[in-house]
Amino acid sequence: MRRAVWFVLGGIASVQFGAAIAKGLFDRIEPTGMVLLRLLASAVVLLVVARPSVRGRSRTDWLVVAGFGLSLGLMNWAIYQSFARIPIGLAVTIEFIGPLTIAIVGSRRLRDLVWVALAGTGVLLLGLDPTGVTVVGVGFALLAGAAWAAYILLSASTGRRWPGMDGLAMASAFAALLFLPHAVTAGGRALLHVDILLLGAAVGMLSSVIPYSLELAALRELRPAVFGILMSLEPAAAALAAALVLGELVTPVQAVATGCVIAASIGATRSTRLHHEPVPD
Repeated sequence: MRRAVWFVLGGIASVQFGAAIAKGLFDRIEPTGMVLLRLLASAVVLLVVARPSVRGRSRTDWLVVAGFGLSLGLMNWAIYQSFARIPIGLAVTIEFIGPLTIAIVGSRRLRDLVWVALAGTGVLLLGLDPTGVTVVGVGFALLAGAAWAAYILLSASTGRRWPGMDGLAMASAFAALLFLPHAVTAGGRALLHVDILLLGAAVGMLSSVIPYSLELAALRELRPAVFGILMSLEPAAAALAAALVLGELVTPVQAVATGCVIAASIGATRSTRLHHEPVPD
């Protein structure tokens, strides 16, 4: 189990350092262009590894994986647009409202409203200290959170219809094709620079391929509830990676706000686990 915990933590670190590296390149390539490079890199690797079988697939199979790909692409695009406008740690904190909502909606117990209130407090605190925050940046982070929630819901349906990594590979390819026209226009000549292409591929590995592989390995040993609690550390990891790579710091009030959202996520995850799992004798 200890190894699995390190797998999850490694995946979290990989995602957030990949995000910080990507943001550091926004002065050379527009965020949409970077999203394309990330999606292309992950799609190529996943297609080679998974070698998904497409024969005999029903119309519903294709609709589900297309929806999964749309949510994946929209999530990546929106969060990169948010990164370009507000600090990474704050963007990920706001984005986390999406999966947190999924965790809370599944419960009908009144006491779970505590976690809603705690998350709401975190959001209000961000409003009280708007240093480095823009309305548009917050809006993109909320859109990313909504797409993340859709991604979570569609991943289960995709997993039932597409074995192994087949669904994710096809969804990544669909997302890359979806953003290709706009990304080529937005990215311009930057997409022809070899160093940008290589860095984009590295971001794709760090932000998609490596963390997904580590999470998949971890889930073979960890209960979903424990996995969810560990994933609640994403906002803190994002703030740390941004500070180390970009020198991007949050204010004390913003740090408390992030802590509120993390605590709400951990509480909601634990509450869901206790509600659904039997109490040992």
